[in-house]
Amino acid sequence: MINELFIKINQKMEVCIKNFQIQMSNIRTGRASPDLLNNIYIEYFGSKVPIKQISNIVVEDYHTLKINIFDSSNTTTINKAILNSNLDLNPVIHGKDIIVPIPGLTEERRKNLIKIIRNNAENTRIFIRNIRRDANEKIKIYLRNKIIGEDQEHSSQNKIQKMTDDYIKKIENILLFKEKELMKF
Repeated sequence: MINELFIKINQKMEVCIKNFQIQMSNIRTGRASPDLLNNIYIEYFGSKVPIKQISNIVVEDYHTLKINIFDSSNTTTINKAILNSNLDLNPVIHGKDIIVPIPGLTEERRKNLIKIIRNNAENTRIFIRNIRRDANEKIKIYLRNKIIGEDQEHSSQNKIQKMTDDYIKKIENILLFKEKELMKF
């Protein structure tokens, strides 16, 4: 029963880390990356689909993405979706394709992005701590119901704290790497 709890805690914390990594990969560093357009969806035959499903997104050079659209009737729809996203991108229709120049980051924008990623990191830390709190409450319930003894309660809480510390350290490493990446000129 305790081992199952540890497995569930580990899985939940791992999901938090993966979500944080996804958030970090979506933050633009001034380099062209197809992942930049992952959160852009368009209406396609009555349902919302990501543009990566109806096109091929390639990096043409360091500051340019090229979107090869499978169905050319969607070109203007994709172009409008990119314009309306909060990515500050200005795509250019070039025949059947769309060229997306990625502008360099200003110092002010870099500092704002660092504030955003620090806030995301703090939110992820809070999620991790909430998982720890819920697990510790379950441990106390196990103790009250005499499923475990006091020694096992204490060792379980120590193990949960160690897991929490490890995951918070992972968050710090990801944050530090992203900050360094953002501050490169």
